[in-house]
This record gives sequence, C-alpha cells and structure tokens, in this order.
Amino acid sequence: MPDALRVLLVEDEPDCAWSLAALVRTWGHQAEVAGDGRAALGASWRRPPDVVLLDIGLPDMYGYEVARRLREQQHSRPPLVVAVTGRGGEEGRLASRYAGIDLHMVKPVSPVALRALLEGYAAGVTAALEQD
Repeated sequence: MPDALRVLLVEDEPDCAWSLAALVRTWGHQAEVAGDGRAALGASWRRPPDVVLLDIGLPDMYGYEVARRLREQQHSRPPLVVAVTGRGGEEGRLASRYAGIDLHMVKPVSPVALRALLEGYAAGVTAALEQD
C-alpha cells in the first residue's frame, strides 16, 4: 500500500462530507473536513494537504475561488486539487481548469475511481482520471 495521504475534504453537506471522510480513512489515509471555503483555506495553512477534494457550490465562496487561493499559498508541494461537484458539463470542466483545479469528478463519485485516484497519487502516478 502506498504512503498515507493527508486529504482535505471541502463539502458543505455534513452527511456527504463525513461519509466520504470515513471512506478515505478506511483506505488508510488521513481526512480532514471543512464545510466552507474559509475553513478549507485555514485548514490548508495549518496542515498542508496532499489532496483536496473540493465541492464547487460552497456557502461562502465558489470552489473555483478556493482553488485559486489554495494555489497562492506557498507550500513546499502544492496539493492535488480535485473538483467533486454536480457540475458535469463542459463549462464546469473548463471553469475548473481555469481555476487551477487538476481533475474534475462529477457527483456521485465512484468510490472505486476515487480510491484508484488516491492510491495512484500516493504511489506517484499522475493520471488524469475523469468520471462522468
């Protein structure tokens, strides 16, 4: 098994966030939950994540803005930022790319695809996995 990752889950629906966090933990990774953009940015400053799973429709700012601000934080290794959103059209994917988001996954995300993404990233593999 590859090394454990620090995963920051940015999701405003508590049930979804905590369920996803529990799943990520069962795969052997660390998971921290932030319910909005400001909390996500603060968590990232305190403990830089390896991976950010980022909802786009947050209550205080769009996930695109969170991604831009994450990219401005000066960490030794920037995190892999993955949009996990209901916005599946080409416009949403382009907006993600423009905001500096590395991958765009559409809800509901396949646990198999998400696990493969995390394990591949932990092993040093960077494959552009997209789920429709």
